Amino acid sequence: MLTVGLLSTGTVNAEVSSDNSVAMNHAGKEIIVTASRLEELKKDVTTNVTVITRKQIEDSPAQDLGELLAEQSIGHIQKYPGVLTSVGIRGFRSDAHGNDLRGKILILIDGRRAGTGNLAKLMTDNVERVEIIRGPGAVQYGSAAIGGVINVITRKGEGKPSFFAEQEVGTSDYSKTIVGVAGRIGDFDFSATGSKTDMGDYTTGDGEKYYNTGYDDDIRGSVNLGYEFYPGNRIGLTYTHFEVNKAGNPNSLANNDLDDYKKTSNRSIDFNYTGKSVNERFAWMARYFVGEDKDAWYDGSPFIKKTDQQGAQAQVSYTGKQFILTAGVDWLNYDLEQNDYAPLQSSYDDMGYFALAKGLFFDERLVLTAGVRFDDYTVDSKKDDATPETSQDSDSFVKSFGIAYHVSDNVKFRASYGEGFQMPQAEQLAADYYITNWMGTNRYIGNPDLDPEKSRTIDGGIEVNVDRFASSFTVFTTDYEDFIQRVEIAPNEFSWVNRDEATVTGIEGELSYVIPVEIACCKFYFEPYASGTYLTDYIAKYDDGTPDEVIKYIPEWNLSTGIRIRDERGFSGMFNLAYFGETEVQDWSTWPATEVTKGSFCVASMSLAKKFTVGKTEPTAFTVKGSVENLFDRDFEYVLGYPMPGRSYTLGLRVDI
Repeated sequence: MLTVGLLSTGTVNAEVSSDNSVAMNHAGKEIIVTASRLEELKKDVTTNVTVITRKQIEDSPAQDLGELLAEQSIGHIQKYPGVLTSVGIRGFRSDAHGNDLRGKILILIDGRRAGTGNLAKLMTDNVERVEIIRGPGAVQYGSAAIGGVINVITRKGEGKPSFFAEQEVGTSDYSKTIVGVAGRIGDFDFSATGSKTDMGDYTTGDGEKYYNTGYDDDIRGSVNLGYEFYPGNRIGLTYTHFEVNKAGNPNSLANNDLDDYKKTSNRSIDFNYTGKSVNERFAWMARYFVGEDKDAWYDGSPFIKKTDQQGAQAQVSYTGKQFILTAGVDWLNYDLEQNDYAPLQSSYDDMGYFALAKGLFFDERLVLTAGVRFDDYTVDSKKDDATPETSQDSDSFVKSFGIAYHVSDNVKFRASYGEGFQMPQAEQLAADYYITNWMGTNRYIGNPDLDPEKSRTIDGGIEVNVDRFASSFTVFTTDYEDFIQRVEIAPNEFSWVNRDEATVTGIEGELSYVIPVEIACCKFYFEPYASGTYLTDYIAKYDDGTPDEVIKYIPEWNLSTGIRIRDERGFSGMFNLAYFGETEVQDWSTWPATEVTKGSFCVASMSLAKKFTVGKTEPTAFTVKGSVENLFDRDFEYVLGYPMPGRSYTLGLRVDI
């Protein structure tokens, strides 16, 4: 059966400052960088993109990227106890149990692969914004970007150097200490944040203590350093760090294993150079990055999955009067090791070549985009050092087209076509192992003739932005072919095959409106907002006689709604409701697993903050903040059998110098 996920829209991307202006750049216009691998105006993007701004991140009680996207009701969330979260976009999901090549949603840090599909490993404390592309991003970024791309943009230092420290405490013995610095000295810019978090076992909304759900020494860090040695030319270094010394790894509440725990980490370092010519006709970028993603589960002998990652990117762009051309190359190498029931050593090597074009016509009212990409992919694998190595080669060619037309300065129509792909995994290509349990012994054999999974997506929409009102409406449909499934090819013998097709069709929408209100000589800004997705069709179809079926793990609808508030004197707050519709899932508490309908649920959260400034010449700012998650103490679960915490409180104090 086909198992994928879904994304709804996030919050509307307008960030309102104290003077009611939108956070913008480039002569007062929003910038986005994800969609075309170049810095560009958001109004000229031909795909559906959402930006979660730095202010929205600061107002949120979320502790990591997974919690942030769950709060925004970003489609189907798979969130487990023990720092483990995946997210879906338009029917396709990231894989939280391995590297990013295993999923169908691509996670980026500053435009390069994060090396993981587990969003709980990515911090938000040193993040400028999060950009989300809905639909394929394969032309820009390669394999695994079938359903969408999530790009985490780290903060660059600017202005006078500053320092902050923050302490948070909360329910379930929660404690978090954060420190950070940011600023610019001459041509040198810097931004860095580090944190340490601990939490004990939590209680569910039903009042039951859920043991083995806490964690010790959750340590996170992010560093972004840069030196502009010539105007427009910057060399930079970005380092990200995540590790948890011990995280509870429970089974379901009904069958909790108090002895299981895991250690998990993700680290990366990125050396980059961006530049442009004096007349800004030419721009270029080059980078090299390395990283490691590791998970170790302990229940007796440890089960370890480790991925060593390295890669390089290079691109050159030319900007003419009416068009922009970009061409480049990506190289990626992953070395994987695992020692579970299916021990395997494998390496993935990919060389990708891409070209992107954009044209602006009729006084820039008409925008046309096109792109192509070719990837040459090799997978080498072996069971251990004593067994021969097998090698499979494959390639993929994808393309995309887009159009946007500005009817006026406030109204834009857009449409796009994009293709995506995902390469087969080493296990699917080269497995040869046996698993023995209480049901008997089964053999698993790889299939070297597997084709890449492929998708084709068409969408169209309208965006209306008038003064304080912002909105977006999109209709999309995706045809998904050659998806890979495990099947029984003989009694007690299993392999993987390319199955037939699936279709996911739906509607996305988002809107917000800023309302200025004078109260007791103080001006407040209220911003009600809503965003969501409704699926009209999500069916898997088979030509081998297997009945068509509804795709598992996709809610029919998602909705996020709420209100943000702030004044001109340092007060801000947010109330958010995230709704998730009924979902067809499998109940693994029985064998064989049964198909059940997981009920809908709603989760509320609220946060408030007030900043006080002391001193005039060298001011120090104190910010008191508090938040409540699961405000109405609901008993709910993102994953069947894994209930989430009940009502949880957090209180914090931040000092900025």
